Amino acid sequence: MARLVWDKTGEHFYETGVRNVVLYPMSGNNYSTGVAWNGVTSIEENPSGADFNPIYADDIKYLNIQGAEEFGATLGAYTYPDEFAECDGAATPVSGVAVGQQPRKSFGLCYRTVIGNDTEGVEYGYKLHIVYGARVTPSGKSYSTINDSPEPAEMSWEMNTTPVPVTDATGKVIAGMKPTSIITIDSTKFKESADKAKLAALEKLLYGGDEEGETPQLPLPGIVLTTLGYTAPQN
Repeated sequence: MARLVWDKTGEHFYETGVRNVVLYPMSGNNYSTGVAWNGVTSIEENPSGADFNPIYADDIKYLNIQGAEEFGATLGAYTYPDEFAECDGAATPVSGVAVGQQPRKSFGLCYRTVIGNDTEGVEYGYKLHIVYGARVTPSGKSYSTINDSPEPAEMSWEMNTTPVPVTDATGKVIAGMKPTSIITIDSTKFKESADKAKLAALEKLLYGGDEEGETPQLPLPGIVLTTLGYTAPQN
């Protein structure tokens, strides 16, 4: 076995940035066509739960039961697309008029973060983050007078999610997979030409294509997995 080596050239990795944000509002039981979300300043992922609950018996720690994990995030942005208004609890019965305190729609989200290293910088790769079953709580907004150092008002929302099943191409739940609210894809793991083509096919689903009918859609976990090459094991 080879001796461990730390800090090899090209292995000083880091992750930064947030870009290419896409919103997929829910319409009934399905996700609508995706729209670009400009002006996003931050997405802070905040997983919670998965706490340990110790059980004592026979004067010892008998069990350590772990709770369910939940995925949430804090979204920061200077603006949002019109389609997000209903997700933020605003109805628009007349163009240009927003009526607040209405039911909030669920939505899906996709965004990209950058993977950098010491040799290629931020061109090394990226991660795609796909979020399902999201809802936001009301957010505070602060308006300040314009002065000699004006700054745009930044909005933020606390986001919670409801997991969806992880299924294969036939709709069967993949053995050992619990429902999830987030899938993360690392582009640096798709180096071969065939693998790059699979990733490109997924991005065409997420972002849309140039041909008629190739609209941006949010693929469910099963479609994401099969597009990237997953095949169910044969019995």
